[in-house]
Amino acid sequence: MTTNVNLTPELEEMVRQKVASALYTSAAEVIREALRLLEKQDRIRAAKLDQLRQEIQDELNNGPATTWDAREIRREGAKKRAARARESQRKMLIWQAEKY
Repeated sequence: MTTNVNLTPELEEMVRQKVASALYTSAAEVIREALRLLEKQDRIRAAKLDQLRQEIQDELNNGPATTWDAREIRREGAKKRAARARESQRKMLIWQAEKY
């Protein structure tokens, strides 16, 4: 399948640089890799959204409302974000190691 794509001059230059670096053999290979990464990013985003929805549903099913401390909620949220960031970084390192 042949598809023509119009790129901005900046993106076109980026593609040229990738091919010139010898990491990729053609512009098509650069674009395919970019689309694979975009698809992976979309799957990660969807998984995070599903997880958030599940966490919200779990909390809604957790029983009656109770008093809460905004500072504690922020601390817990920061811990969860840091843990997810570490896990995401770990997965990226594994993926990069498997790729090369």
